[in-house]
Amino acid sequence: MASGLSPRGPVVTDAPVLRVVDGDTIHVLVAGRDTTVRLLGINTPETVKPGSPVECFGPEASAHMKDALKGQRVTLEFDDSQDRVDRYGRTLAFVWLTAPSGGMDLVNLDLVAQGFAYQRQYGPNPVSWQPQLESAQRAARSTGIGLWGACPV
Repeated sequence: MASGLSPRGPVVTDAPVLRVVDGDTIHVLVAGRDTTVRLLGINTPETVKPGSPVECFGPEASAHMKDALKGQRVTLEFDDSQDRVDRYGRTLAFVWLTAPSGGMDLVNLDLVAQGFAYQRQYGPNPVSWQPQLESAQRAARSTGIGLWGACPV
């Protein structure tokens, strides 16, 4: 887990996770409303995209997210350099978990570091955690962890 970090942008705290859609999309409860959240700065292999095949390591990424976020409450961090909502109406955010040590873990970064996700920039502006995501991807790729060892590049 990528602990030792903390959110730098505006946040919504203590949002219960309602369900995990796949490796990079979840539903959380914000102000009493079921809110679909697309994790910023990353992309995981597809598992539920209509008209698309299940991609290599997609089921593993989805299963990992379900295990990691089941019954959890998360903090959503917004990035002022990005839109708050994408063209599909999903809230765009970094997702944070409180670590057992009391610190915080950036789920987006953990997914890349563990080889469940690719670092991905959408649009013209890099996300605020871009350097950390790129570094984590280089390390995961060089060691062949997760999708880097399991899938054709």
